[in-house]
Amino acid sequence: QSARIVRDNREYDIPIAQVRRDDVVVVRPGERIPVDGDVIDGESAVDESMLTGESLPVAKRTGDQVIGATMNRTGSFRYRATAIGADSVLARIVTLMRDAQGTRAPIQRLADRISGVFVPVVMALAVLTFVVWLTVSSDASVVRGLTAAVAVLIIACPCAMGLAVPTAVMVSTGRGATLGVLIKGGESLQRAGDITAVVLDKTGTVTQGQPTVTDMVTTLNGTRLSTRTDADITALVAAVERRSEHPLAEAIVRHADSAPSSRLALQDFRSHTGQGASGRVDGTDVAIGNRAMMAEQGVAIHDAQAIAEQLSHEGKTVMYVSLDGALAAVLAVADPIKTTSRDAVRILRAMGLHVVMLTGDDQRTANAIARAADIETVVAGVLPDGKVAEIQRLQAAGYVVAMVGDGINDAPALAQADVGMAMGTGTDIAAEAGDIVLMRGDLRTVAQAIALSRQTMRVMKQNLFWAFVYNVVGIPIAAGALYPAFGILLSPVLASAAMALSSVSVVANSLRLRTVRYA
Repeated sequence: QSARIVRDNREYDIPIAQVRRDDVVVVRPGERIPVDGDVIDGESAVDESMLTGESLPVAKRTGDQVIGATMNRTGSFRYRATAIGADSVLARIVTLMRDAQGTRAPIQRLADRISGVFVPVVMALAVLTFVVWLTVSSDASVVRGLTAAVAVLIIACPCAMGLAVPTAVMVSTGRGATLGVLIKGGESLQRAGDITAVVLDKTGTVTQGQPTVTDMVTTLNGTRLSTRTDADITALVAAVERRSEHPLAEAIVRHADSAPSSRLALQDFRSHTGQGASGRVDGTDVAIGNRAMMAEQGVAIHDAQAIAEQLSHEGKTVMYVSLDGALAAVLAVADPIKTTSRDAVRILRAMGLHVVMLTGDDQRTANAIARAADIETVVAGVLPDGKVAEIQRLQAAGYVVAMVGDGINDAPALAQADVGMAMGTGTDIAAEAGDIVLMRGDLRTVAQAIALSRQTMRVMKQNLFWAFVYNVVGIPIAAGALYPAFGILLSPVLASAAMALSSVSVVANSLRLRTVRYA
């Protein structure tokens, strides 16, 4: 709502609408960046997950671009405003989403087309039946003609056809709700059955969406790096990182808090910008950070290079821990995949679907996540407009595309896709842009939604088929086709009973969807 700007060598807090291009804006730790611009002084780590989907913050230095509405995490800096209002990245995302929604083709409604032809044809058949009876019958021709014409109108009442689609939609959407799949109407349900390609966002969709300590190595080549236990090292590191504001520090603290340990007193805490943190804990000098920090501290890490490179190849962020100037452990932090993601991808591929992962993250990390989730096709380093372009490319190649995402950065792609599936654990704007909301945040519900749609479409087609066949058989009988051979003329009362039976059969067939089980 406001921005802190520098004018005449003084700082002012002003409404964001009053910020002008080339204004110098000041941002402190924990504040949102008000408008787009270029850093001119200071360093920090900025959480850009709302745009790129990347859970790890991005280091910003002089000359780097910052984007409005992203979160400044650790440092204070000044930057020059370059894009205001409609020219900002966030405003362009909104425009992309609106344009994608406006160009979506409407669904063709098969039942409406059939009914549109069927009703006038039945009216004509009723008139023709009366005329034929009036012409060929010599005994009570008017009465028999009227009886047959009325029977034709009653038995052909398109109730079953009218119920064929809405009853299936009603039962199916109810069944979807019990599975944690919220479907925004019959059109979304019908489109989902035609899906041939599923595009997955990475962060928060395939992965858990927050950094987690995945590895702690305290032994190399059979030799322990430190005489202390893993629990001791974890407690010492956590004591330092509790004072740090870096998101990787938060991951380490969560890891330490997951195991019982006493909190130790910290002294002489120092934050090393872009490197790590250090301090004195319980009489021990503790340092944790990257390779540059270990070099600054004079800590030899050559014995750990092999394991560090392996962890980096897996897309993990590697940190080194030193105690009293000696290497004690190697930590790896990453955003791990959800426990159900690999199984979900296997199910989707077994259903004959082409699975693609889109992410704003770098190629190495994306490939590591794709290998873990068994995803063959990966497109990395794409911003929101790039995701929309990739969706359009798949559509041009003939795919019916479902996009699965959870963030603001996914909203334009969700709108562009033939079916947008938003994780219910994500942002409100993503849920608004999606056609289907997956409430459990479990990728297997994507397969459930598609399977539910396919089964529903089969039931709809069965309903329409039998309603049509019923009329093909019933109308000639009501018109008197059996009268010349058997002397049978269907009364309007029996015709109404038959008509009601056809509607009941359609409803009963639709209710079968309540008992269907999905993977």
